[in-house]
Formats: sequence, structure tokens, C-alpha cells
Amino acid sequence: MAMKRSDEGPSRARQAAKFLSVSVLSGVVLAGLALPGIGAFGLVAKGTVEGFDEIPASLKTPPLSQRTTILDAEGGEIAKVYSRDRTVVPLNDISPYMRQAIVDIEDARYYQHGAIDLKGVLRAANKNAQSGGVSEGASTLTQQYVKNIFVEEAGDDPEKVAVATQQTIGRKVKELKFAIQVEKELGKDRILNNYLNITFFGQQAYGVEAASQRYFSKHAKDLTLGESALLAGTVQSPSRYDPVYAPKEATKRRNTVLQRMAELKHITPAQAAAEQAKPLELKVSRPKSGCITAVNGAGFFCDYVRETFLNDPVFGKTKEARAKRWNEGGLVIRTTLDPQTQKSVQKSITDHVYQSDSVATAVSIVQPGTGKILGMGQSRPYGFGDHMTQINLSADKAMGGSNYGFQVGSTFKPILAAAALEQGISPYKTYSSPFRMPYPDEVETCGKTWKNSGGEMVQNENRSEVGPYGMKEATAKSVNTYFIQMIEDTGVCPVIKMADKMGIKPAGGGKFEQVPSIALGTEGLSPLSMASAYATFANHGMYCTPVIVESATGPDGKNLRVPKTKCSRAMSEQTADTVNTLLQGVVEDGTGKEAGLSGRDSAGKTGTTDERRAAWFVGYTPNMAGAVWVGGPGAKGVEMENITIGGVYHDKVYGADTPGPIWRDAMTGALEGKDAPTFGTVPMPGTDKGSGGGAGGGTGGGAAGTSAGSAGDDKRGNGHGGRKPGTGGGKPGGGKPGAGGKPGTEPGAQPGGQPGGQTGDTTGDGKPDAPTTPGGAAQGVISGPGQQ
Repeated sequence: MAMKRSDEGPSRARQAAKFLSVSVLSGVVLAGLALPGIGAFGLVAKGTVEGFDEIPASLKTPPLSQRTTILDAEGGEIAKVYSRDRTVVPLNDISPYMRQAIVDIEDARYYQHGAIDLKGVLRAANKNAQSGGVSEGASTLTQQYVKNIFVEEAGDDPEKVAVATQQTIGRKVKELKFAIQVEKELGKDRILNNYLNITFFGQQAYGVEAASQRYFSKHAKDLTLGESALLAGTVQSPSRYDPVYAPKEATKRRNTVLQRMAELKHITPAQAAAEQAKPLELKVSRPKSGCITAVNGAGFFCDYVRETFLNDPVFGKTKEARAKRWNEGGLVIRTTLDPQTQKSVQKSITDHVYQSDSVATAVSIVQPGTGKILGMGQSRPYGFGDHMTQINLSADKAMGGSNYGFQVGSTFKPILAAAALEQGISPYKTYSSPFRMPYPDEVETCGKTWKNSGGEMVQNENRSEVGPYGMKEATAKSVNTYFIQMIEDTGVCPVIKMADKMGIKPAGGGKFEQVPSIALGTEGLSPLSMASAYATFANHGMYCTPVIVESATGPDGKNLRVPKTKCSRAMSEQTADTVNTLLQGVVEDGTGKEAGLSGRDSAGKTGTTDERRAAWFVGYTPNMAGAVWVGGPGAKGVEMENITIGGVYHDKVYGADTPGPIWRDAMTGALEGKDAPTFGTVPMPGTDKGSGGGAGGGTGGGAAGTSAGSAGDDKRGNGHGGRKPGTGGGKPGGGKPGAGGKPGTEPGAQPGGQPGGQTGDTTGDGKPDAPTTPGGAAQGVISGPGQQ
């Protein structure tokens, strides 16, 4: 049976002997194959022998796929996930009844024969010859184990599974050779143990431990005689003998196993009769796998763990290697999820937005300085039913998120402010900030200069928002025209570079569009990206990449390498502290007052996009940063006007009135009982608005209808500032007095409160406004209301 070759190669006699052995032991009846006709058999003989010789002598047994357990930061279970529900157990942890039942019904002479049972072969051959077909098989437990290895290697690939189970002589010969090897290397008990752990018992249960849990909700070591007989009987045909869906067939099969055990005198006839008289007495535990079972609304957090494992090279050099490792399972993954934070996130979500609402919300919270994702949730649960989804609304597309992310509106303005400060623009810089104005004629980008060839306009949310403003008040009131004037001075390129340093990238992939409207949040981003970016301000200007895995162990209990956060300086500490000061003003007396926290430092920014298709609040304390998005989860979005969300009616949705309270409540619960450190800030008294309001109409080379005046000129209403502070010189606006302006407030007002400009003049250039193209017709440009 060793079948060794001599150095000279096999002689014809040995070839013939080997052929005879193979044809008797495999080609005739292995696993129920019928004996082919004599003529046909002669034609395949040579190929069969050579094929046997060419089969590798070593069978590589793949690791058995098992459950992976995902834990929170405190060790509590979030979910179990698996490709195949299996828990590998040693033979001593399997009931003796179960071990005996499977041997008696599948291979009664298991401990008497080798890899092949010659008596079984001859018996099956005789019956198959009599029936003229395949009426009985002769595969031993060892051969069945080898076959299961082939199926395990095939995974979930239908074509590979078909090859692994096809009824051909070639496959059966290969199975035979490996069975001989396995018998030599492992021995009977180990083969039996492996067989009981690998075989399929139906109902998604692989291995006897999973089957015992599925059908009886107990460990395999505790199985009774009747329960063992039932499970042993299902192996032959898990669907036909399914105890849940075919109880009568399963009962008959169980009784057959019991009868066989009595015939072999491993139990008494009385024991068999007593068990046969009993009902099945199932105690079924339904399959519970995957992120859909995650606790406290952490389904998408769980999904992000999976995406991290499949995408991060630390878990494998190739995508295929990582997927294989994940599907094999048996991992214990401890994550960064803070149970207190997650519970607070989920409660705030359910309190403010209903699952059945036409819009959804997504919330992500991270820890500044470590990048740890502490909580992640959304109002549309993980699943397949109504008002459910498998899209992680908090994540980028590459990590299971939406295709394009969501426009972030004015929550992008602090990134521009940080870039401007890094460029040397003073936090006391004022701009004329009229209610409505043209986009600049030209703005520098990383490449070709952007030009306002279409005469596009931008305006503020309210007509009362008329400058000049300084940076603190403009940030608190979220003045669009202020930040468009600021990006003219700063240029688009520094803003994009700052965003990159803060980990902000378009959620759908690709690059930022280099247009000045980026200042108003026209790009689609994700809540997790925004939360991590704002954590940079809390962390004194240091950005840390988000991480979700604290530690992981493999099936062997050994620690695996896991991704670590990478921290780098995105801006100076002075810049970060200045932005902290600006954004504290937002929650103290600006658009984010409804989001402010009591008893601890907090800062943040509201954002609402055109047509109110998205509303945001992104904020932070020194120890947590969080982002909240509300909007339509589909491609078209939802215009959030005259809408009911979470049972509350809104004529218009703003970042302050829905995302703001969600953020406030989520953060309040998450931070309860935790330290309340203070921000690094800079002295920055509020800047009073000057008496002038109009932009100058000078000729200093600025944008249309403006002049390149200095910062000092702005305060007098003589221009909106040049590309660099303090340079250039513009002429005062020369508009004629017109009717309808409110003294000291409307655009074009002259010092002393006298109205200036013609009727309909909102830019202060002394001319009536040109009609605005609906929707702000430039590519990538948002104009009109909705950027608060």
C-alpha cells in the first residue's frame, strides 16, 4: 500500500499491479461509482495509473473557517461574524454518544480497516452490479474527511465546489491517495475529530459544536444518545433529514441510526427502543451571524471593522490574502468602540430621527490625539428590509459608504480659515461681506487660474448679513461672502493642501475640484472624515488617522499586527487655538447655539447645503470630536423644507436645528462622568461691524465690482481687500443715493447711515444687480441661500 517507486522507475509488472490495485480499490466502487465496461476501462487504464502517480504526496489541509468575534473596547461582544458557522472543539469535548453514532452509521468498520474498507468495497460493488446503477457507496470516514477538505478549499465558489464534489474516477483516485496519506499521518482518533469539526450538519452549521448549538442550544459534549443519533443521521443528506423543516424524515433517520447502534451492540435494544419512542425535542437557536446582529446600533461600526480588515495591508499583502484570512475566521477582534459613547449615539439618533423618516442621519465620534473611533451609528439600520441599508452613511465609498458622500456646506469654512491663518492672514482681517456679490474674477489654484467666466454670484443666507465683518463674527454667523472674499486672498491650493493634511478627501474618491466654491462646502465628504478633521483642532493642530481595531488574535490565539494611528502636524498650534476660539463663538452666540454643551468647553460649526439637501453639525471638545449629517440617503436626496423629522415639523431645516441637537445629546451622554479639560484659545474680542457696508467700485485690479483695497479700507466700505492684506488701493464706491435701503444696514450704505446705490443695488457698485442664474449656474459653484 505504500506504493513507493524505485530509482529506475516502475516496471511494467509493478505498473500492472498498481493498476489492478487502483482499479479494485478506487475505479470500481469508490463512493458509489459503478464499474465501467471492460472495453472502456481498458482505454482509461494507462491514464488512471499515471494520474495516481502524479498526485502530490502531501495533502495541505486548509484551516477550518470559524466564527470571528468582534468586541468593544471593554471586552463586550458586538457581534459574531463568519463565512461558515463553526467552532472547532477537541474530541474530548464531543459526547461519546456522538462519536459512536457517526462511526456506526457512516463507517462501522472504521477502527478495523485502513484508508479503504475492502469488505465495504466488495459489498458495494456487488450491490451496484445487481442494480445496474449506483445504489451503495463505499467511502470510509477518512475518504469523506478528505472530500470535505476539498469542499472547504473551494469556499463559496460554486464552480470550485462542483469540481470538489464531481463524481469522476479522477477525483475519487485523488481522494483515495490522500486518504492513505491522512491515515498514516493522523491516526483514527484525530481523523474522527477532524471529520466531526469539518462536516456539514445543515442549517448553516459546520462541525458538531455548531450543530449542537443550532438544534439543541447546548455544547457538543452534552449531547444525549437520541440527540447524537439525530445529528449523525443528518450528515448523509442535511436537507432531506433537516430536523427543523423535515421532522418526520429526520425522526426516521434518527431511528435508523439507533437501530444500527443496537445491531452493533454499542447500545442495548432497550435503549434504542426508548430513544426511538421520544419526539425530537429540539431547542433551536436560529443562525446569528454578521453585523446585522450587532448590539446598540453598532452594525455599521461592525461593518467598518470588516472593511478595515479587507483593505488594510497590515492584515495581508494582497486583497485575496486578506479576504481568505477573514473568511477563515476564528479571530477575536477587540475594537475601539466605547460602549457608553455608542449607547449615547444610538439614543440620540432614535430620539431625533425615525427609521421611517424620508431622511436619515449618520453620526461618528472619534478621540482627538489617538484617532480611535468611539461610536458610529445611523437611523437606517444595517439590513435588507424597508428603511434599512447596507451602505455605511458615515464612511467613504472605499470603506462601504455612499458613492459620493454628502456636501458639507459651511462646515468646510474652518478648513479655509485654518489655511488662511497658515498663509499669514490675520484673524482680525475684515472683508466688506455684502449680502450678495459676484464670485471673484480670478482665483489662484494649484494649476490653471480659475476664472468667473459666467458672472456667477454668491449671497448670504439672510439679507441682514451685511459686512464688513471680522473673522470671528463671520464664522459665528457663517457669512458666505466673507469666506469667498477670503479664498480670493488665500487661493484654492492652500485650502486643498490643508484639507489633505487633515485627512479630508472626496468620499467617492478622486480629487477636489479646484473652484472657489469649495469654501462653501460643495464637495461630498463623509461624517467620519469630518469628525477626524475637526479632532485636529482639538489636538493642537495634530491630525491622527482614524483607527478601529485595538488588538486581534488568530485561531491559534497568537496576536496579529493591527493598524496603528499615524499622527502628523497639519497646522501650527497657534492656528489650531485660533480656530478653537472662532468655533467656540459659533456655539456660544452664533449659528450653533442649540448644540452647545453645558459645563465643558465645546466648539463646532453648522452647515446647510443648497435646497437643504444636507444639514450638518461638526463639533468637538478637547476629548471627543463628532460629526452629524442629516439628509436624503439616496442619490437624489431630499429637499428638507416643510418636512417632519423625528415627529418634529420644520419649515426649513438648518444645521443648527436638527444636526445640532443630535450632536449635543450624543456628546452629552458620551462625555458624562468624563473629565472636562479646556481648549487652547487666543484672545480675540468680537469685531464690531463698521458703519459702512458697501463694497467699493474702484479699479485696483480686484474682482468685478470690487477694488483691491487694504484691510483698513474695508472698514470704511472702500473695498473688500486685495490678494494680500494691506496692499493695493481702491477708490470709494461712487453709487448714487437710492431708495429702499435701510440706513446703515443695506449694501451700499454710506458712512453715517445714508442709503447709497440705486434701487436693487446689493453689491455697492452703483448699478442695479444683474439677474442671478437659478441655482448658481457655474460648475461646482453654489450660490443662493442654504450655506449656513
